[in-house]
Amino acid sequence: MDNHGRGDGPRPAGGAEAYLDARPPDPPPYEGVWRFTAPAVDASVPQARHAVRDLLRRQGVPASDDLVHGLLLIVSELVTNAVRHAAVLSPMLAVEVAVGAEWLRVSVEDNHPYRPTALETDHARTGGRGLLLVREIAREAGGVCDVEHTASGGKVIWAALPLKPVL
Repeated sequence: MDNHGRGDGPRPAGGAEAYLDARPPDPPPYEGVWRFTAPAVDASVPQARHAVRDLLRRQGVPASDDLVHGLLLIVSELVTNAVRHAAVLSPMLAVEVAVGAEWLRVSVEDNHPYRPTALETDHARTGGRGLLLVREIAREAGGVCDVEHTASGGKVIWAALPLKPVL
């Protein structure tokens, strides 16, 4: 007689239902990764910011208003940097939003090989501190940011922030 691999040993109390209850819970409905591309032009800055804001609302991401405002400022800065500094070699850019159960990550990718660094404050300059601002917003929220090279020779700049405030 074939027992289909069940064997003669003891069985857990509750039968198959005990195994069903032991499964990990389904991921929250807001988890996922979304990516969109845009031309590297000035009009893409507010469009990217609005697209990210609308995505977070539509997916029901449980982010505080402060976190969303910080994240949208990060999106604006990163897209602005891609438009201003990479458009010559990268006429298109990509924005990616990844949401996990406890974190939120936004990244902007372009095909320009230059890897920027966060400049320190220079009161004589009126610009050039966007990445410093991104780094500080991420740090204050308990998150991180970084710049990485892509396989195609470009770069991706990202910031990851926790959904729950750091106490």
